[in-house]
Amino acid sequence: MANVEYLADVTDEYQVWDSERIQAALAEMQEMIKAAYPTTTFQIYRGEDPNGVYLRAIVDVEDTDDVIDVFIDRLVDMQIEERLPVYVVPVHTPERVARLVAEAERRREQVVASK
Repeated sequence: MANVEYLADVTDEYQVWDSERIQAALAEMQEMIKAAYPTTTFQIYRGEDPNGVYLRAIVDVEDTDDVIDVFIDRLVDMQIEERLPVYVVPVHTPERVARLVAEAERRREQVVASK
């Protein structure tokens, strides 16, 4: 899988990393997201709330809900029907976050200056 960073040792105590079903589910989620958002990068890590394997999709979009719309139906099927502990978390790129913070700071300064 291109553009994927594993954030934990794949030999950790849960051993779900090695599951072919989990790997297939992660690959399917990545393919679905990449089809709609080709510049997406991914990080895979073990999470604990709830326990499972998490796929962080780092996407340059205004609203991450648009990314969720791409995969949510299939993800729910994986979780309910296939009983796979796979979760997807779309997040903004660091560059977009920096722009949003800078814009918020400019607006705050404008409000302060107008008082």
